[in-house]
Amino acid sequence: MTTATMPRRALITGASAGIGAAFAARLAREHCDLVLVARSRERLEALAQRLRTEQRVAVDVVVADLTRTADLQMVAAKVGSDDTLDLLVNSAGRVTLGRFDQLDPDQEEAEIQLNVVALVRLTHAALPGMIRRRCGAVINVSSIAAFLPARYSATYAATKAYVNSFTEALHEELRRTGVRVQALCPGFTRTNFAAQAGVDPSKIPRFAWGTPEAVVEASLRALRRGTVVCVPGIANRIVAGLLRLLPRRLIGRLGGAAARRSWALRAARGRDARHG
Repeated sequence: MTTATMPRRALITGASAGIGAAFAARLAREHCDLVLVARSRERLEALAQRLRTEQRVAVDVVVADLTRTADLQMVAAKVGSDDTLDLLVNSAGRVTLGRFDQLDPDQEEAEIQLNVVALVRLTHAALPGMIRRRCGAVINVSSIAAFLPARYSATYAATKAYVNSFTEALHEELRRTGVRVQALCPGFTRTNFAAQAGVDPSKIPRFAWGTPEAVVEASLRALRRGTVVCVPGIANRIVAGLLRLLPRRLIGRLGGAAARRSWALRAARGRDARHG
């Protein structure tokens, strides 16, 4: 995959809904064959059949829970053995909300497994073939939360900070290999994931919201330009720029205030949402 071409074959995790499904639809319109990975066979099959019919592309469905070691190993083996794969989109993700000491530690660990371990494992599987072919790209779906330590979603924000740091380091390692990487950092996006996580839309200004389709368009444009950290939307880019300049202590306090306004924290001491 060069700066002037779209991929011919892509594997997308978290592909059954939200940003992952938007990537699938957008790439299919460019006649890119797809491998779609998520937990829900029903939703994957419905999406795959629609894309096969409307766009005349080949679509493979892989039902997998990437928090399970056996499933992750299976998908990694598929990625590593696919000699035609030139785009990996790590879109599967999970967020838990609430005060950290009151959350289920098993769920926190599962969040790290999905947001970090699965992403690292699949990227590691994809890179050798791409480097050998001197062609390919990996898009790691992060979040604007990567830029601030967010109270009440401490693990989620930390995992996304990892994704950004990991991706930026890989960019430096992959110079002159022909392989590109991107950390995609959307802000509030109108998906079921946001609703499940407890985001109260009435507390968020309308201009701060984006659509999955707009996020994907911004990502692909940035990938063609070689942008490593992509923050879709002018408002989000302004926020991200300011967060880089402010003292870390102040950022932490701002993150807590934002969480109280934007997240509907339940009396049940937490909430878990997942895509993929």
